[in-house]
Amino acid sequence: MAMEEVFEKLRKLQDILSEKIKLEHEVEDIPKILVTQEELLARLKKTFIDKNLEFEKCRVSEAEYRNLLEEAAAMREKSEKNMDVISTQREYEALDKEIREAAEREQQYRKDLQREEKLLLELDDQIKQNTAMIEQQEKDLEDRRKGIEANILGKKDQIRKLEKDEEELNHGLDPEVLFKFERIIRNKMGRGIVAIKGGVCMGCHMVLPIQFTNLVHNGEEIVFCPYCSRILFFEESGEEGEDFFDSEDTGSLSDLDDLDEEDYDEEEEDEESAGIEFEE
Repeated sequence: MAMEEVFEKLRKLQDILSEKIKLEHEVEDIPKILVTQEELLARLKKTFIDKNLEFEKCRVSEAEYRNLLEEAAAMREKSEKNMDVISTQREYEALDKEIREAAEREQQYRKDLQREEKLLLELDDQIKQNTAMIEQQEKDLEDRRKGIEANILGKKDQIRKLEKDEEELNHGLDPEVLFKFERIIRNKMGRGIVAIKGGVCMGCHMVLPIQFTNLVHNGEEIVFCPYCSRILFFEESGEEGEDFFDSEDTGSLSDLDDLDEEDYDEEEEDEESAGIEFEE
């Protein structure tokens, strides 16, 4: 298979893989939409439990105050009846004190009972409201869950179709290259194959060594960028001489060592003699 055909397949495969990976992420993220509603429902249920516990505690207190009120009222009534049988001033004063204390307790217990009765009504109303909210939230959550399940099924169908197209394109390509290619696309935001222009990788915008650029230009094998790991293909930049370099023509500073002192001196003497002849 010609390399140009391989690159074309990889470019098409890149689009398919990018879309597939995007859908896979959406399938993973869609259920997270329910998290907020589930947390709200959990808080409502916790509030419901707390209110019920508070209601039961309040009901116990209400029963206690009711009993205390009845006892204080009975004691006051008993003391009032005993007023008819007393015979001394001391007995009268002691009994009168009992009546007043019983009446004070009776009055206080009545206030406490009224407070608890009022609180019971408020808690009962809050529990009813909380129950209605829980039922509504559960219904909304179930409806949304069904919609999400349908949405997920639709996206999974799309993924299966893309996988079928992917399988067709994979035919004839190196499995190891395909493995690396998909991993690169997952890690590089959907870009696994990029051009090299003017000796620069268009994926990471790093300047590549000349020998590396020439290797990509030759197009005889698949080459990965040493910096971002993307697969590279050559693309003309439109400026002559910029894209392709011959390392044999570039030379280096070490080439200067090939000139010895004698050669340099001879060249200098030739230049001087040429200058004399010109003057004459």
